[in-house]
Amino acid sequence: MPRFASDVFRPADGPEVSVAQGRRGFIQALGLAGLGAAILGGSATTASAQAAPSDLDIANFALNFEYLGAEFYLRASVGRGLTDAEVSGSGTLGPVSGGRQITFATQYIANFANELARDERAHVNSLRATITNVLSGTPIARPAIDLAFAFTLAARSAGLIGPNDTFDPYANENNFLQAAFIFEDVCVTALAGAAPLIRNKTFLANASGFLATESYQAGAIRTFLYSRNLLQQAGLISGARDAVDGPQVDDQGIGDNATINITPTDVDGLVFARTPQQVLRVAYLNANGTPTGFFPNGTNGTIR
Repeated sequence: MPRFASDVFRPADGPEVSVAQGRRGFIQALGLAGLGAAILGGSATTASAQAAPSDLDIANFALNFEYLGAEFYLRASVGRGLTDAEVSGSGTLGPVSGGRQITFATQYIANFANELARDERAHVNSLRATITNVLSGTPIARPAIDLAFAFTLAARSAGLIGPNDTFDPYANENNFLQAAFIFEDVCVTALAGAAPLIRNKTFLANASGFLATESYQAGAIRTFLYSRNLLQQAGLISGARDAVDGPQVDDQGIGDNATINITPTDVDGLVFARTPQQVLRVAYLNANGTPTGFFPNGTNGTIR
């Protein structure tokens, strides 16, 4: 898959940590090992074990992205976002910039957008309930979210538009599908990466359900893109994600005129997994982990 160099998406520097490396690799990828050593005054090895992310850390990390998806789809489908009661919590409550209702030309795409909005809103409330009732914690508040210029930055970097052009995901349903494609594949790989780290079986079962839902959604979006001959556009988005999240080449487009690729899997028929570090690189639209892009002030919670 081609790479696209720019000021926003660019190849990452530094080694990647695979999920196969387990919990210690996860900690090192997040830079938590050094933090633990500084706090506890112990060795990096000892601190790594003690600084292992809890299920609560992981759940709140995921909640950032459920907020993002819900706010985008709700605004696109019905013109308004989550209620105040659905976004309160620990950390700084941020505003949502951008987003408006789309005038869909095709009824089934409008219906699909509405289903996405319902599903993502349900995910927000279900995950908040899991954090409170299963993990005995406090949900994070919604962080600041950019649903306006972040799409333009992503589109410029991927080569969908020129360096001085603007991409409006709310202008038409094809733009909406391309914008949705940015999110959904990342959500699938993020949940796949989180699964080996979760200890609580109830939370793991819920996360598995989220993964299944996001996979259905991603497959539908990929199918709609293919049916509308948006193969090149999907390939550019895939290439941009692949360029920013690390040196490995995992992300896949939707195929070409001869071959369709609705289910992007490896030789074993499995979806690849992203670490939180890789997920944040895509969401921040840069390879160095500096909060920009869809989370201009960063995510809330301990995993940032």
